[in-house]
Amino acid sequence: MDSFGALLPRLVTEVPGPGSRALASRLRRVESRNVTFLADDFPVFWEEARGANVRDADGNVFVDLTGAFGVALLGHGPPEVVDAVARQSRRLIHGMGDVHPPSAKVRLLEALVALLPWPDGRVILGTSGSEAVEAALKTARLASGRPGVVAFEGGYHGLTVGSLAVTARTTFRKPVLERLYPGVAHLPFPREEGVPGAADHNRPDAVLEALDHRLARGTDDGPVGTLIIEPIQARGGVRILPRDFGRALTERARAHGVVVVADEIYTGLGRCGAVLASPEVGLDPDVVCLGKVLGGGLPLSACVAPRRIMDAWPPSGGEALHTSTFLGHPLACAAGEAVLARVAGDLPERAEAVGAALMRGLTARLADAVAAERVDVRGRGLLVGVELLDEHGSGRPGAGVAAAQRLLERGFLALPAGDTGAVLELSPPAVLTSAQVDAAVDAVAEAVSGVGA
Repeated sequence: MDSFGALLPRLVTEVPGPGSRALASRLRRVESRNVTFLADDFPVFWEEARGANVRDADGNVFVDLTGAFGVALLGHGPPEVVDAVARQSRRLIHGMGDVHPPSAKVRLLEALVALLPWPDGRVILGTSGSEAVEAALKTARLASGRPGVVAFEGGYHGLTVGSLAVTARTTFRKPVLERLYPGVAHLPFPREEGVPGAADHNRPDAVLEALDHRLARGTDDGPVGTLIIEPIQARGGVRILPRDFGRALTERARAHGVVVVADEIYTGLGRCGAVLASPEVGLDPDVVCLGKVLGGGLPLSACVAPRRIMDAWPPSGGEALHTSTFLGHPLACAAGEAVLARVAGDLPERAEAVGAALMRGLTARLADAVAAERVDVRGRGLLVGVELLDEHGSGRPGAGVAAAQRLLERGFLALPAGDTGAVLELSPPAVLTSAQVDAAVDAVAEAVSGVGA
């Protein structure tokens, strides 16, 4: 008999059940209303998770196809991470990361630099992806000496004031628009001809022409010194950067002295079948942002660059110039070191193999809808998007939201993605069993068909 972690869905109440509904009522009374979406049929409240399973407050068991926003690539509660955190917790729970650092911080940084393409890599740690992006934007500004920034439509880089300036989604930006840095130019994200959503303005050659214009003319705040891009836009709808565009972008940036920042918070450390996704799409960044998978479930992020870039920062004279109270937190560092040992081992290959099985199954089950151009299935490794299309080949607004809700009712956790919620995003743990993969393929195909694809 399978154990919790490898189970198929087991629903013992309606979804959400009375326990989740009661918790929703309690949460409504204490949390700001802008945070958690609460409705009669959403959400479920988690009580326990292991492997690829989540158990909610009513005892319902779900198969997690979200990886908890992509964090749980090793699965929920991976034994090596749990053991590392337990050992560290008996020795040192908190340190003084930028004054009297814990030794766990040094071990983590050494392991991280050893994995990345720069032997002389230098790292700024944080606790969230937004912090890593903030550090990267500061670093690129110092290294380039120029204030202007180029980002891309559909990009999601975080919601702190600095990172929100380069995040493109109006929903997040509108409430605080006047506080955001005005020197950011958002270009269309390139789409190859024949790919759903491709149009004249986001053809790769048209985007490169727009980039050339910005590099020559600058932004509203001056010359361009930073370019930030995701090799695959995860929350933007699993949109993959065309390889030729990635190479051309890198060449143009180098020629103009622009620092290229790759936001690999979602794609990095194995999820897309490689340590970094950037080389897979022709991108050669100067700075990389990492997070999510890095902490194995604990809050941990990193901004990494070679010494030639990072030494644009002056040395600390006794006061750290970019830091936080929990920088280099011992428990998070211990967890991260355990994660990186797996990334250096078989994790990318496992993600590639499980992702290939998921893609094969979805492509086969949805073959008719794909042929009729009602659905597009795309992805790399364990980052997969299923986009539901209208008669014009564009994403159907809200269709991914509806499909995710149908999956929830069947015991599968998934997320909608893209600016209009037209995409069903799958970023499950690499510990999915073959039975869970097969069940997920069936459930996704039925959910997609059930919303009219």
